[in-house]
Amino acid sequence: MRSWPEVPSIRFDATAMVDHHCHGVLTEDLDRAGFEALLNEGNGAGALGTTVFDSMLGLAVRRWCAPVLGLEPLADAQAYLARRTELGAEEVNNRFVSASATADFVVDTGFGAGRVTGAERTAAYAGGRGHEIVRLEAVAEELLESGTTPADFAERLREQLTGRGAVGAKSIAAYRTGLALAAGKPTDDTLVAALGECGRDADGTIRLAHPVVHAWLAHTAVEEGLPLQIHVGYGDNDVDLADCDPLRLTAFLRATQDRGTPVLLLHNYPFHRHAAYLAQVFSHVFMDVGLATHNTGALSTALVRESLELVPFAKMLYSSDAFGLAELYHLGSLLFRRSMSEVLAGLVDADEMGETDAERVVDLVAHDNARRVYAL
Repeated sequence: MRSWPEVPSIRFDATAMVDHHCHGVLTEDLDRAGFEALLNEGNGAGALGTTVFDSMLGLAVRRWCAPVLGLEPLADAQAYLARRTELGAEEVNNRFVSASATADFVVDTGFGAGRVTGAERTAAYAGGRGHEIVRLEAVAEELLESGTTPADFAERLREQLTGRGAVGAKSIAAYRTGLALAAGKPTDDTLVAALGECGRDADGTIRLAHPVVHAWLAHTAVEEGLPLQIHVGYGDNDVDLADCDPLRLTAFLRATQDRGTPVLLLHNYPFHRHAAYLAQVFSHVFMDVGLATHNTGALSTALVRESLELVPFAKMLYSSDAFGLAELYHLGSLLFRRSMSEVLAGLVDADEMGETDAERVVDLVAHDNARRVYAL
């Protein structure tokens, strides 16, 4: 048994963590600009002479990641990056991913494919198990690029979803059209017409951005019984955050509840209280605070506390949403565990929760909920 950081009275089996939403890591060395570009959700490093290290995430890297590389806590950024280069990408990946104390990695393989590690290789850094999440829009675009016609699209897409052995699917409708997914599933004829209206990016690749297409994909995943992850809230700067409030999903969630297929709201910041409400009132809805946990650094306890106000304990999952930098696996796990520890220990100390109750919550959030949802 390993203690939750700084709260030795709350304990859990650290090797049993399930990271239910994450991505692969880079295997090449990075210069400072490349590192900082992956240390925030913007396009590139800090502008006009500033640095991303001047943020809560930058502080967390210096405080908690530096010792993993053999440096003193809060080592300066230049010393940190020099040590990272000295060790090399593979050693860095091994140290940080294994330090996350994660047993199962549920990996979205639809972003950065070919640039970052896949599910199995990512999990191998920690001696864990890798599981694939299939990104609906990526599969759809691949089918169309390969010559699938709009008339054949629906059948081929269903074959792809059921034939890949993935444990779940993911929608990025938030990035393309917003979260107001239709309550009723569009007909196949409506889908064919919508596909005909989709265009190409400046580089010539197909980019699906049509509300009918995204609604059809989401409904189809639910019909096929695949747990459906939906990006919510905070993300890259090509998302219109005002359209990413999970409350916009209410009609879709109401329409899909009777099927019982889990719908998992990812990230959720700054709408984490809204997500917690939806998880309470809809039996098939779950949530996490991945991505926001490491970005808020030492202040992440407030985020966890506010989420726990409403979310049923059996409806919250752990996620790092690490991408590219192995440090984000370590920070996501450490900061989430520390935040949960502080909140739960406070409740125990105030006699609002027994220590056995707190340990039960730890088991649910750290691994039991994810294993139940994805049948791991």
